Amino acid sequence: MTAYLLAGGGTAGHVNPLLAVADAITEREPDAQVLVLGTKEGLESRLVPERGYELLTIAKLPFPRRINRRALSFGSRFRQAVSEIVAMIAEHNIDVVVGFGGYASAPAYLAARRAGIPVVVHEANAKPGLANRLGARFTPFVGVAFHGTKLRQSRFVGMPLRREIERLDRDVARKEAADLFGLAGDRPTLLVTGGSLGARRVNETIFASRQTIIDAGYQILHIVGSKSDLTDPGTEHYHLVNYCDRMDLALAVADFAVSRAGAATVSELSALGIPAAYVPYPVGNGEQRYNAADAVHAGGAVIVLDAKFTPEWIETSLVPLITDRMRVQDMAVQSRLMGTLEGTSRMYDLIHESLAGR
Repeated sequence: MTAYLLAGGGTAGHVNPLLAVADAITEREPDAQVLVLGTKEGLESRLVPERGYELLTIAKLPFPRRINRRALSFGSRFRQAVSEIVAMIAEHNIDVVVGFGGYASAPAYLAARRAGIPVVVHEANAKPGLANRLGARFTPFVGVAFHGTKLRQSRFVGMPLRREIERLDRDVARKEAADLFGLAGDRPTLLVTGGSLGARRVNETIFASRQTIIDAGYQILHIVGSKSDLTDPGTEHYHLVNYCDRMDLALAVADFAVSRAGAATVSELSALGIPAAYVPYPVGNGEQRYNAADAVHAGGAVIVLDAKFTPEWIETSLVPLITDRMRVQDMAVQSRLMGTLEGTSRMYDLIHESLAGR
């Protein structure tokens, strides 16, 4: 029996690929022990137990960005976390540590190194985070979700995706999706989403431009997010949804997408061959622009800055694009060639490569 410690969390971008790999391990190795290392504050504190995995926790330790009192005590608190994880590794006879980024990963990498067991890293974003840049220094087993990711000794494995996405047959699921969302069968569908919380600029621009898009022959499935105050105006061929718990069906029916460029979103759209216009989140370290780069360079997507995503851009750029059927079809092919549905299995193989070379 092999014992795995999967470390990561904080956001869905770290937790979801972790859970996809955990599910693959338990499916292929029913007797395996899979433990997850995270914090009590992160999204993993809810999602991991819900999926049936045991969650081990350490204190949340953000890397200091400035010199202050907490920064001065960071070193001692970090060393304590490493020691705690070393004890966990010994207690549970862990064979390998697999990190996905986030607060728990950095001390887990150091603990695994101290314990003398293999380290495997998965980086979901095209622009690597601090924890995984550290982890990549200790191991040749580094998988990345995007071809353009610059991380030491990395190889492309793709994004570990949810089972319902990996196994989605879009042609079979399309009618079920149309029935669920009340969509017409004779119109192509523009899927618009800013993520679970929505994206104000994306939402307001699409809402204001809905008739322009409809007049071009499309229907719109607009997932506005749980925090949006937009309400359905009753416009024919415009379908507003606050929250979607069947994103697999939303993707099944999409002929083109307008979206933020989170790593998971880009990976899912690319893997399924859905062409897209990405509007990267304008705040932070700019990682979403990097996430979209592979798809854009391959010809499977276009990118537009948040400030330029206006009704004028919809009229002069998006509508001519989505009504050019030959270009949309070509973008779909290029998107599918660049993406992959095999991220989970490739990551599983990488983990076992690390164990074989132990």
